Amino acid sequence: MAAALLYGIVIILLVLNIALLMLYYSARSNPYYVVYDEETKSALKRRVTNLKEDLESELVDFDVEEWEKTLEESIEEEVKNL
Repeated sequence: MAAALLYGIVIILLVLNIALLMLYYSARSNPYYVVYDEETKSALKRRVTNLKEDLESELVDFDVEEWEKTLEESIEEEVKNL
């Protein structure tokens, strides 16, 4: 009885491994990707362009010296609080 049960478990595990191997190779050969329609694609492009322009305008206005000064003050305050 125990031998038949062990034999059944081995067969089930073998079939499961074969199925998982087939799924692995299938996923590897056909990677998941999303297909957008033209309207969604153009909306995403506009959004990315707007974000890029916003970032570029903020970088133009960014003052490194002021940022360093603020950072140093913040560090000094944290050290005092310790």
